[in-house]
Amino acid sequence: MRHKFRNINLDKIDYAILDSLQENGRLSNNDLSDKVGLSPSACLRRVKSLEDNGIIDHYVAIVPQSAAGLSDNVFVQITVEKQTKEKLAEFEQRVIQCPQIMECYLMSGDADYLLRVAVSDASDYERLHMDILTTLPGVSQIKSNFSLRTVAKKTAVPFKKQLKY
Repeated sequence: MRHKFRNINLDKIDYAILDSLQENGRLSNNDLSDKVGLSPSACLRRVKSLEDNGIIDHYVAIVPQSAAGLSDNVFVQITVEKQTKEKLAEFEQRVIQCPQIMECYLMSGDADYLLRVAVSDASDYERLHMDILTTLPGVSQIKSNFSLRTVAKKTAVPFKKQLKY
C-alpha cells in the first residue's frame, strides 16, 4: 500500500516515538512517554496522530520462519508474457493468496517480479514450484535462487535523517 505524506512534518519527538516503537511495539504508553520525554497523555496523542496519518501502519509480532518449519528462503524471478493491467492484477491477486510467498515486488530489469518464498527444504520448493508458481497466470519464465544464509534482516525503517553513507 502506498501512502503520501506530503503535509506531515515530523519532529525529533515523533522520530523518537517511531524509533522506540519499531524497536519494541509492545512498549506501554507510560514507558514510551518516559523514553521520549513527554507526559503520557501527550505521548498518546502523538502516537494516535502517527497512526491516523498512516505513519504507523500497523503492529505485528515477528515470528521466526523456522518456528513454522520454513527455514529456507528462495528468491524467485518471474517473467510474464504480457504486461497488461488486467494480466498483472490477476497475477498479483494469485500471489497474494499464496501463504508461502512472503514478499513480491514488481521490478524493472530482466524479470517482471521478484518473490521471496519461505520453504522447509528443496522438495517443499519443488512442490510449490510445480503446484503454484508454474500455474500463476501469464508466467513465461521462472528463475530460482536458494538463500544459503541470512546475513541481515531488518524490520525497522531508517528515517532519512538517520542515514549515514
